[in-house]
Amino acid sequence: MEHDGHRHVVCTVTAGQDVRLWLRDGDGRVWGGFDRLEAALAARGERLVFAMNAGMYHADRAPVGLFIGEGGTEGRVVTAAGPGNFGMLPNGVFCVHEDGFAVVESRRFADNPPDCVGASQSGPMLVIEGAVHPRFIPGSPSRFVRNGVGVSADGTTAHFVISDRPISFHDFAGLFRDALETPQALYFDGNVSRLHAPGLARSDRGRQLGPLVGLVVAD
Repeated sequence: MEHDGHRHVVCTVTAGQDVRLWLRDGDGRVWGGFDRLEAALAARGERLVFAMNAGMYHADRAPVGLFIGEGGTEGRVVTAAGPGNFGMLPNGVFCVHEDGFAVVESRRFADNPPDCVGASQSGPMLVIEGAVHPRFIPGSPSRFVRNGVGVSADGTTAHFVISDRPISFHDFAGLFRDALETPQALYFDGNVSRLHAPGLARSDRGRQLGPLVGLVVAD
């Protein structure tokens, strides 16, 4: 998809599809990337349609905030402002429900935790109630390859997006607000952003990753 002169890859999923989050394998080892995960799924007769990094992480690749995925829950919801992009409030949590998806502002999530079968906290929010994050500056020179997720108003559709080239926060958020029309969208990361999409003959490498999100189908 092209928007305002910037090209992006958009992976769209709908309620009922098998969207999962991963961090560690059954032995507690961080997956770290796409190859081992894809091989493990294939051994169970499953196929990874696409996957991307799904939130910020520490040097040991543990999540900065809350993470819920295969293998259980790790970390906790962080509601305080802090340094870096994660702490640029409001930040949020991407949640996979049994019947759809949500991006929930972190403090609201902490006050009334929804029932998520998978979740990843990250920040900042890109779009909040249909408005671009107030701290994003039009024309900002800070540009990175970025990825994130936006959810439709009815919660039945989620768009996972990675920019083709470095882009500002403001321009990246504009794609979610104006082109994808998602009233809530969440930033996953920048610079480290990676996408695995076999249908596009693409599998980005060169970085050990923390939390991952992707779509799985029976093979």
